[in-house]
Amino acid sequence: MQSKKFETQIGGKTLSAEFTDLAENANGSVIVRYGNTALLATAVISSRTRDDIDYFPLSVEFEERYYAAGSIGGSRFVRREGRPSEAAILSGRVVDRTIRPLFPQHLRNEVQVIITMLALDEEDPAAVAVNAASLALATSDIPWGGPVAAVRIGKKSDGDFIVNPTYIERQSPETVLDILACGKGGTINMIEVGAQQVTEDDIAAGFVRASAEHDKIVEWQNKIVAEIGKQKRDAAKPEIPAALSELFETEFKQKLSEAVFCGVPSKDAIHEVQDAWMAKVKLLAAQNLSSGSGEPGEASTSPSQINIGQAKRFLEDKVDEEIHRGAVEENKRADNRKFDEVRPLFAKAGGVSDILHGSGIFYRGGTHVFSALTLGGPGDSQVIDSMEEHDVKKRFMHHYNFPPYSAGETGRVGGLNRRMIGHGALAEKALEAVIPSVEQFPYTIRVVSECLASNGSTSMGSVCASTLALMDGGVPLKAPVAGIAMGLMLSMNGDGRYKVLTDIQGPEDEFGDMDFKVAGTRAGVTAIQMDIKLDGVPVPILVEALAGAKVARLHILDVIEKEISTPRATINSRAPEIITMNVHPDQIGLVIGGGGKTINGIKDTTKVSDITIEDDGSIFITGKNGTAQMAKTMIEALVKEYKAGEMYEGEVTRMMDFGAFVRIGPGKDAEGLVHVSEVAPFRIDTIAGALSVGDKVRVMIKEIDEKGRLNLSIKAADPDFAARKGLTPSTQPNGPRSSGPKF
Repeated sequence: MQSKKFETQIGGKTLSAEFTDLAENANGSVIVRYGNTALLATAVISSRTRDDIDYFPLSVEFEERYYAAGSIGGSRFVRREGRPSEAAILSGRVVDRTIRPLFPQHLRNEVQVIITMLALDEEDPAAVAVNAASLALATSDIPWGGPVAAVRIGKKSDGDFIVNPTYIERQSPETVLDILACGKGGTINMIEVGAQQVTEDDIAAGFVRASAEHDKIVEWQNKIVAEIGKQKRDAAKPEIPAALSELFETEFKQKLSEAVFCGVPSKDAIHEVQDAWMAKVKLLAAQNLSSGSGEPGEASTSPSQINIGQAKRFLEDKVDEEIHRGAVEENKRADNRKFDEVRPLFAKAGGVSDILHGSGIFYRGGTHVFSALTLGGPGDSQVIDSMEEHDVKKRFMHHYNFPPYSAGETGRVGGLNRRMIGHGALAEKALEAVIPSVEQFPYTIRVVSECLASNGSTSMGSVCASTLALMDGGVPLKAPVAGIAMGLMLSMNGDGRYKVLTDIQGPEDEFGDMDFKVAGTRAGVTAIQMDIKLDGVPVPILVEALAGAKVARLHILDVIEKEISTPRATINSRAPEIITMNVHPDQIGLVIGGGGKTINGIKDTTKVSDITIEDDGSIFITGKNGTAQMAKTMIEALVKEYKAGEMYEGEVTRMMDFGAFVRIGPGKDAEGLVHVSEVAPFRIDTIAGALSVGDKVRVMIKEIDEKGRLNLSIKAADPDFAARKGLTPSTQPNGPRSSGPKF
């Protein structure tokens, strides 16, 4: 096996890249190790050019393998990997969003990057995957504008930054900021941030630190490329047929400008121009065909031939140019808003149906989202069993749905796609920072956001609608959360001029340079996600976007809080009641009983929904209509620790010559002995004349012996008992009482 290895130090650990002939048929491949985590990255480009499409056909796959974590995995019947986990999908999206802007967008050869996990330890596989994909592409012959680097930056509550924190460090309560940033050359082109209401200044400092680490990794990668990198394929942009340029200049240039800046917050006017353009292009192509110059849709072999796919992309480029020109040169937005202006807002908490535990409706211009809250018991939590987490209970979930009608389209309904998973995870991250602790609010919380109309950043609209639903449902959030998407228009003349846009929509979202989503509270940021179409965005521009996002966020929070200022005082009456109690860990077995007999008996008797017992003795009882309190009472009686002097109503269970056994509770230790001498204030001949099995008597615990056995007294608890029973003093002379044990 041929092998060449390179190493560097990042965050106190060795980052290595090993190039072998293991995957020799790929255009590029590398095994990257960081700590004890190892990934194989491969990159392949097809030999066939797809001139029938108007987009760059890139696919990125992140493949998990159970063996990477030392596990057989799978189900009992299928011991192999199934569909990708949510973590794998999100990691693949991170790689895709990082490398995609660096390809020539006119490329029509299919490119596939596959990341295969070989070994997983405590390191973040997403950051390692980006660096691995970068090296596989940069050393291959595939046209690409890398290398690019990825690093994770954590921040503790005491102010210290951590480079590439481990998974455990990221989950620590002391870690208040988690940044995954990718970039090169002092710019950043992909961001994922989770934060505990952190200030914009702290986040900006994290970006600066990440960029400094990028420089180290990119310098290392450049040395590798210089030594073993392959010559890149020719990726020259195809020459535009003169007929297309002439057609646009004479018939469509003015129409397109009017459509782009028509003042209507939609792409309908642009679509009309696109339809008219394609009709005209097809007519020209047909004329070329009749003159014998080629088939419609064929690859262009001369500037006179018309290619349908190329014509679509040509007009899209012109839309892109016009939106940028208007913003940078004329201070114009497509819908005539100011650059820092948020579209009209609407917020509604509740009112959809009393059956729902909570609901929220949020409008931001043409983006409309409905969110519904459901509360459940601890037993309803999701169990996560992935490569990174094993048997972890997830008590807060946010799910995101994007039906085709929300964009005015038809399409497949049902199932999930990567976009829905990614947007749902982003909103979940934004809200997770304000979810109350399990001690304060022991419910399992699920929020579902339905995107009913889409015109820019439904993910941030989902954050706002979900905040309304959570507050409507009485969930005691630490603070309401709102989100906004910021955009960027960078001069296409290369002169460095730019405009930062607040609340991007429609054409700005599709053709703009940046989609910078920021969510947070009044106190600080809780989540950020950034995608761009450029090689990278300088940190100062990101800082400016953060400042604009804060102003917009506070404005949106004003609207939300005007509708509902604080969470409702009580939860919906249809939501389950949860009662929390604690027992000593040694008593857990007593509550459960052999084979679960005791706990199941309590469930059957009280009709509670669920009883969850944790290893530390915490018990969560879920029920409705008072059933939870009934179950709690039974468990309390079961584990009660008795004390001398306490009074109880008991039932006689057994009769002996020397006394009677009386049960005062449901526990196995809740039976005690009433000695014959403790029935009356005088000596009686026999216990049989005083008590019978099944009698209900009042007793006092006289003492608890060294073995924990209860000695009970009737005469101390009920002095009139003997008189009511008609008992008389014994006629026998004084002497030893009846023999027998005394507890």
